[in-house]
Amino acid sequence: ALRAPAVSGTLGATSRPRARRPLAASRPSCEGGAAAVGGGIGVSPPPRSSSTGPSSAPDQGKGSASAGAGAPAPGSDTYKGWLFKWTNYLKGYQRRWFVLSNGLLSYYRTQAEMAHTCRGTINLATAHIDTEDACNIVLSSGGRTYHLKASTEVERQRWVTALELAKAKAIRMMNDQSGDEEPASQSDRSEIQGTLKTLASKLDDLSTCNDLIAKHGAALQRSLSELEGLRVPVEGGEKIKAVNERATLFRITSNAMINACRDFLDLAESHSRRWQRILQYEREQRTHLEETIEQLAKQHNSLERAWREAPPLATNTADSPAGSERAQKEEASDEDEDTEFFDAMEDSPAFITVAATDHTHGASGGQPNDWNQEDHMSLSCNDLSGKELQPRRRRRSHIPDKPNYSLNLWSIMKNCIGKELSKIPMPVNFNEPLSMLQRLTEDLEYHELLDKAAKCESSLEQLCLVAAFSVSSYSTTVHRTAKPFNPLLGETYELDRLEDLGYRSLCEQVSHHPPAAAHHVLSQRGWTLWQEITIASKFRGKYLSIMPLGAIHLTFHASGNHYVWRKVTSTVHNIIVGKLWIDQSGDIEIVNHRTKETCQLKFSPYSYFSREVPRKVTGVVTDCDGQAHYILSGTWDDKIESAKIVHSSRGNSSSEGKQKTVYQTLSPKLLWKKYPLSENAENMYHFSSLALTLNELEEGVSMTDSRLRPDQRLMEAGRWDEANMEKQRLEEKQRAVRRRREAKASDALEEEYEGYQPIWFHKRTDPITGETNFVYKGGYWEAKERQDWSMCPDIF
Repeated sequence: ALRAPAVSGTLGATSRPRARRPLAASRPSCEGGAAAVGGGIGVSPPPRSSSTGPSSAPDQGKGSASAGAGAPAPGSDTYKGWLFKWTNYLKGYQRRWFVLSNGLLSYYRTQAEMAHTCRGTINLATAHIDTEDACNIVLSSGGRTYHLKASTEVERQRWVTALELAKAKAIRMMNDQSGDEEPASQSDRSEIQGTLKTLASKLDDLSTCNDLIAKHGAALQRSLSELEGLRVPVEGGEKIKAVNERATLFRITSNAMINACRDFLDLAESHSRRWQRILQYEREQRTHLEETIEQLAKQHNSLERAWREAPPLATNTADSPAGSERAQKEEASDEDEDTEFFDAMEDSPAFITVAATDHTHGASGGQPNDWNQEDHMSLSCNDLSGKELQPRRRRRSHIPDKPNYSLNLWSIMKNCIGKELSKIPMPVNFNEPLSMLQRLTEDLEYHELLDKAAKCESSLEQLCLVAAFSVSSYSTTVHRTAKPFNPLLGETYELDRLEDLGYRSLCEQVSHHPPAAAHHVLSQRGWTLWQEITIASKFRGKYLSIMPLGAIHLTFHASGNHYVWRKVTSTVHNIIVGKLWIDQSGDIEIVNHRTKETCQLKFSPYSYFSREVPRKVTGVVTDCDGQAHYILSGTWDDKIESAKIVHSSRGNSSSEGKQKTVYQTLSPKLLWKKYPLSENAENMYHFSSLALTLNELEEGVSMTDSRLRPDQRLMEAGRWDEANMEKQRLEEKQRAVRRRREAKASDALEEEYEGYQPIWFHKRTDPITGETNFVYKGGYWEAKERQDWSMCPDIF
């Protein structure tokens, strides 16, 4: 039987083996549950269980992990039920409520959470479904892997059947809708109305013909009867009799046709009235829904006003953001909180930090002396500037002010609920004058953290700086609620700061649907970073979820340390009413694949009612044995600090009976501090100093560079009407190119056809993650030196 995990304490008290189990031998098994402790936390899938090992699955007394009574049969549009999901090596398998709908598999902690908090979603159109034993299901898509377990083999087969059918349907829908989606236009509605009128007219014509046949048939029969009653010679009587017999046959046939026609008309009219009623009902429901949403928006606005005017109830309300920047925690969390190290059900983390005294510090001789207190990353603001060399060229510090154009966001977004926003053409009014490729490059704002990390002799110190770098990339998003331009297929962006900052960066849009960008950075100061990011975005009605998929890789040349991590979910709130604001939530696990050291970071979602600091980030750095060495704390919009652990002990139990770990630490030291924004930043899209320079024209760049994109340049200049027209032209040009490419693919069905191939990146299987992604193949900077761009497509 599946039983509750026999695990106590916290991560700090749990050790992990040094060896990493191979992939084939580390997936969960149906028999006996999953082992609570196994090789490589966070870097390998869950281990196979043994019949004698401790079980990590919840007790079946809570309910069977099956579809449950009343669940629709597989193949229907929606399939729901309980499954066990692998979370981590502490909690093992946990019971979760799964919902399969519209090609998406989502899960929740409970059925009640369906109304407000989705813990995670996989798009089955791009997912791989694997079944290795009687009860296990493994789903992989876009860098995410779910290890699931059903209670019985029969239940597992039901889910597999439902998943396969949903995947096939999702692929068909994706192929049918591979082009850009557009909201229903007036012409579409006119066409539907015209079709309905034509059908009604044809039905009237058929009814008229039916009446005419009946009328003329009856007249013919009367005439023949009158003719038969006349006195005529015998020969004429025989002929009249023959005509009368034929007329009788015609009458019988006509009556049969008339009856069939009448039945068809009755049925058609009945169904026509039924479909008219259904259509009218749907129209009324849509109108009612829009009115309800409008009322909710007004109530939301009223509640925000009332909250702002209410007297403060706590002493720390000064730390809370203004009214519209508050959001329910459950609305902001789209990630599974099972994988976090901290106790997600409490406001406080699963550990307590206290300052260590001199006596305590001196007594902890067993702790590694790898980081002296005096050099514990005591970075001053001057140290963080990172500008060892003065720039050889003067870069701009201002762009034209943002025009004050008013546009109702809800009037456009209400037709986009549940859709993938990358397929929906949007006016530039909702954009900022940067492309997604430039936003990816903006992650290098605090590159000096990596420069400093490259000089670290201790891999644990280095991991702390890498963690601070991963958090720093979100600091530019706190006020940036406008969306970047979706890059065109084949669009590139280079940032050559070799002379002053020591690095070169190149991005290329390698896929359009789904949108994916590849990025490569090489630094002369001892590090290389690369990533392929696919952006999945969904509008949920009240908020917009942005889910970056894909891994970020970072290597240091001197040590060979190779770090891998993924981004968290971004959520834009107040789409309907109020001031837009953005939140980051979820977990980041940074793994050094050479040493197996890890850093677990938690981005806490914002809540109206929490007394915690807004935008809080906490983390723990552990070695390959699971021993904690550093505590990280701060906020993703301001700063990150680290504190070295000198002693750990078990503290009191929490309200849920879980025992917390008490960490005694040295005084925290600053790792990273956000640069202040420039003057007038609110009128320049809240751009950072680096962002202001990203779209500045440069000589010698590729003809596909984002700086040369005409609609983006027009928007930056404040000519938004022209920018919208130019944006439509570019999108139509891209559609035409795609149609020609699809036609070539159709003509080449008998031959092998590769489709679009990026210019500067090629697909390779990553030896660490096992994923297939695009990596830099070289040649760009050599082509720039020769000024040979003959291989580049004409996209603008």
